[in-house]
Amino acid sequence: MRGSIVLAADDPANLARFYAALLNADPQQGWGATHWRVPWPAGGFLELYAPSGRRPQPRQPGRMALCLQQTVHAGDPAALLQAWIEQATAEGGSLLEPARHEPFGVEAWLQDPEGNRLLLLVQA
Repeated sequence: MRGSIVLAADDPANLARFYAALLNADPQQGWGATHWRVPWPAGGFLELYAPSGRRPQPRQPGRMALCLQQTVHAGDPAALLQAWIEQATAEGGSLLEPARHEPFGVEAWLQDPEGNRLLLLVQA
């Protein structure tokens, strides 16, 4: 058995490039022109696809979000997070809330290029 995360996208190739850049991975063409895959660090893939016109998937803010995590063993976690935020915004994401320190690490909430919520987390 294996698992994947599935994300509907208006432009799957562009969203695959966005997440691949943040995960330092290579986006892969999926099973058709409107399907892309990005290897997920914990195993499996982030599957990005354009939904069928017969069954559209409306955008929803919801309470679910992808969380990308890094651990820093030496150096400043806040500096690493800031560099990651800059990379995400350069790739088309937008910052929703400024970075903040939490007991479990330093985090920032963003939106990906299609408006999905994304949490970037750096733990020391």
